[in-house]
Amino acid sequence: MKKEQTVREFEDFLTENRGRVNRSLNTALWLFAIMGPALAVGVKAGFFQDITYRSCAIITGLCLGLALLHFIFYKLYPKERRTALFSLIALDILLVYMSYTHVNISLSWCIVPVLSLLFCDTGIYFYAIIVNYLVMFASLLMTAAYDASVRNDFEHAGAYFKDVIAGYTIETIILFLATFTMLRLIRSYFKEIFTQNALIHAHEKNMEEKMELLDSMSQIYDHVNLVDFQDSTEMSLRDSNSTKYNIDLDAQRHTIMDQKLKGRVEPEQYDEFMRFTDIKTVRRRLAKKKSISADFVDVVSGWFRAQFITVDATIDGIPNRVIYTIQNVEEEKRREQQLIKISETDEMTRLYNRRSYDEDLDSYRGRILSKKLVIFCVDVNGLKTVNDTMGHAAGDELICGAAKCLREVTEKFGKVYRTGGDEFMMILHTDAPEAVRESIMQRAAAWRGENIENLTMSIGYASVADHPGESVDKLEQLADAEMYKEKDRYYREKGIDRRK
Repeated sequence: MKKEQTVREFEDFLTENRGRVNRSLNTALWLFAIMGPALAVGVKAGFFQDITYRSCAIITGLCLGLALLHFIFYKLYPKERRTALFSLIALDILLVYMSYTHVNISLSWCIVPVLSLLFCDTGIYFYAIIVNYLVMFASLLMTAAYDASVRNDFEHAGAYFKDVIAGYTIETIILFLATFTMLRLIRSYFKEIFTQNALIHAHEKNMEEKMELLDSMSQIYDHVNLVDFQDSTEMSLRDSNSTKYNIDLDAQRHTIMDQKLKGRVEPEQYDEFMRFTDIKTVRRRLAKKKSISADFVDVVSGWFRAQFITVDATIDGIPNRVIYTIQNVEEEKRREQQLIKISETDEMTRLYNRRSYDEDLDSYRGRILSKKLVIFCVDVNGLKTVNDTMGHAAGDELICGAAKCLREVTEKFGKVYRTGGDEFMMILHTDAPEAVRESIMQRAAAWRGENIENLTMSIGYASVADHPGESVDKLEQLADAEMYKEKDRYYREKGIDRRK
């Protein structure tokens, strides 16, 4: 597509050039009219023996007539080949008449082919060289008898004609080879110019599109700087003055924007922020990549994202120019935290769910456990009976009541998880686990619902203080075993056969 566009542009150039050359040749034809008076002066001075005043007048009239006709052609068809061909015919006609009237000007027969090169048109050139030779041949036929009669080195006109036409033919061949080579070079040169021009325009368009994109991007981000590693400059794309600041890459490791931000970064993230924004290493880190980014906390405005984006790179993928952006992502982080919370929360009780429990339990594996760490295992008593006799709405109320009691008692000590239908786990840090259990039992005894009046739970726990050296998984097993002992005790006291 680009090649076709270049060809069209070159053809348009030839058309416009034809119009300019046609205008110039018309001016030349008008100026040739002074040739008649100039020759008349030469006749008066005795320079031209064979030229008459009548011939001078005819030459002037012929030039004016041909110029007028060409002017009409030019006005009707300013950029067409027919106007160009007529201008060359007009010159040939003028040369024929001058030759016939013995006005012989040296190199005059070369004028038309040479002038045709101005059109940069192969068709016009071949027309000019062929017609010029035929006109020269005809002109020589007309003047051979006269020219032979005034010379002593030829016996008759035929001998003179053969000798001169042979010379003219050789000259025409030499002229053709020289001028055709020139024409090819000229056309090749102009085509190369248009190809390069097309590439330049394509590059400029590409850069304009990139700058428009950068301008659009600059409206999204809080800060947008263009860092140019080729001329070692930094420029804000958000500022209206577009001032470029020099960067000393030998001594400077951070941009002006970083100088303003580093004092506001959360102290715990300061070193990481300085490493990420180090412009002396950013080209290596961005090599063959579109962008790199990292999130940090601004003590004033919250979370922000620093990002380097490659705009222009070498063939090897090393960035020459990058966009350095700062974007506030506090809302995004809040939504992210909300989604994480949703993914880790039991929908009905709003406690942490099984997934969260497994992740937290895994964080304790392979670590030295605190002596205050306690694993609680809790099960609601009688849930199946409530579901079977009063419906699942009453059962859900019982579960939510248990969750409320657990959360209210233990929220200062750790986290509560709903890991099953009526099963709960707690990971707490306390040195009085028994007191915690008693508080839960008391809170449950005092609880009343709309459909349910009684709430009891079987609670088992295992602490690091009671079982030193045991893993967190072992503590979980011990807590679960104790919970089942409590549940068996509850059903025995109530006289309920769990097998039924």
